[in-house]
Amino acid sequence: HKKSSQGFCPIVSYTLLIFLIHSHPLVPETCRGTVGGYFLAGRSMTWWPIGASLMSSNVGSGLFIGLAGTGAAGGLAVGGFEWNATWALIALGWIFVPVYISSGVITMPEYMKKRFGGQRIQIYLSVLSLILYIFTKISTDIFSGALFIQISLGWNLYLSTVILLIVTAIYTIAGGLTAVIYTDALQTVIMVLGALVLMFISFEKVGWYEGLQEKYSRAIPNVTIPNTTCHLPRQDAFHMMRDPITGDIPWPGLLFGLSVLALWCWCTDQVIVQRSLSAKNLSHAKGGSVLGGYLKILPMFFIVMPGMISRALFPDEVGCVDPAICEKVCGAKVGCSNIAYPKLIMELMPVGLRGLMIAVIMAALMSSLTSIFNSSSTLFAIDIWQRIRKKATEQELMIVGRVFVLILVAISILWIPIIQTANSGQLFDYIQSITSYLAPPITALFILAIFCRRINEPGAFWGLMFGLVVGFIRMVMEFIYTAPSCGEEDQRPSVLKDVHYLYFAIILFGLTIAVIVFVSLCTPPIPEENVKSQTVDKKLYYSRQLRRKCNGSN
Repeated sequence: HKKSSQGFCPIVSYTLLIFLIHSHPLVPETCRGTVGGYFLAGRSMTWWPIGASLMSSNVGSGLFIGLAGTGAAGGLAVGGFEWNATWALIALGWIFVPVYISSGVITMPEYMKKRFGGQRIQIYLSVLSLILYIFTKISTDIFSGALFIQISLGWNLYLSTVILLIVTAIYTIAGGLTAVIYTDALQTVIMVLGALVLMFISFEKVGWYEGLQEKYSRAIPNVTIPNTTCHLPRQDAFHMMRDPITGDIPWPGLLFGLSVLALWCWCTDQVIVQRSLSAKNLSHAKGGSVLGGYLKILPMFFIVMPGMISRALFPDEVGCVDPAICEKVCGAKVGCSNIAYPKLIMELMPVGLRGLMIAVIMAALMSSLTSIFNSSSTLFAIDIWQRIRKKATEQELMIVGRVFVLILVAISILWIPIIQTANSGQLFDYIQSITSYLAPPITALFILAIFCRRINEPGAFWGLMFGLVVGFIRMVMEFIYTAPSCGEEDQRPSVLKDVHYLYFAIILFGLTIAVIVFVSLCTPPIPEENVKSQTVDKKLYYSRQLRRKCNGSN
């Protein structure tokens, strides 16, 4: 099959290269023999692989497909989700990581146990994190990777996805975090170079930025729905700050609501923080954050804008609005913006470079999945299995962590048909909306835990429970009352159609803080000596740094 052979060679070559990296002395065997070595790479990583891994573990195939699709549908504003990560990464390196290191933790739920005592918060955060990984990270990455494979190669959906999952599971299980980070570093180089090549080819085809502005504003499909405007490109497509009422991404939500989500993703999520905790010292952790912050500036240019170019060049396919035509083009009645990036690759790239871009998307898929698999196994082994088996040895924890990766692979394979039936018009909106309903309480708790010593365990627990109930109600309503298709009247309750999910994130964040503070003030405080190293204390921090410098320690 000619279409298949164009992608088979680069993918096989890329897979062989990954295994060569894992057999290289750069990935030391000694790092795999202990819990700290397997889950935190022996705390020996330098700044450049950390920064590259921060980038690639976040920029998965779901981001390539979803970000480009939302850019095709709505314009530049979605790039703000990427730019917002820059300041959050700086906060990670300068505020959060020093506290985590001084606490001596491996996982974020473990930090909560040390900060508040007890086990219920630790177990709750571990379980919630695993649920979020399965339903927002693993599922969307698999769906987007499968969508790309179908469009570009014509491969059997299930066979190709199973093979990719097995390959990623093998080198995640074999190498631990060290192997994952060094592989991520290679994948970052491949992703950035390949995406930049496609970006320049796309801009040249459309007539650079001026041509994009002109052609995007006229990207109207030939078949439209009478008496509607959903086929028209947004007039504010080239504006970042959009109307707070009518904007698809209102500017208050972009600045404040998105900041709540960014702090959860970059400063409290195990997948991201685990990379910084593997640094050989605090300076390398900060350097990795700076490099990761710079790299997160790029997706606006090599993902969002190419998505807009795809709509400008192929309005009948990418910008379709008629349900019958959309279903024929991409299998989804609500729209085909998700195919923007793979469509661009298949139409504009020559055969050789097309193989490179296929490897780029596969690299993105495998990179994000390995990061999630490794962090998920860490959470399960450290925070859940150790609670079940209090006397578990290091060898047992590592075996359990590896077996749990296989369980995640099995769940992921079983989830493929469900993702197919849940195919939505804009994948990125799905990811961010689910995050907006479940993540703000976690952000609120971590901020208060680090900055406010008066917060205690009852306040933290009941604040999380309150936030979970409110967020879960909104999420269930979102699934019950689906968004109307083009030309249909919006009959959803006002709390859904008038309160953007980013506004809801702000509200939920504020309410959770209020509940945590109120309950904490009504209950006895934690003894001062029990929280000294788990909160931000400038005097303690700088004295510790001075002692290390005097002792000649890193």
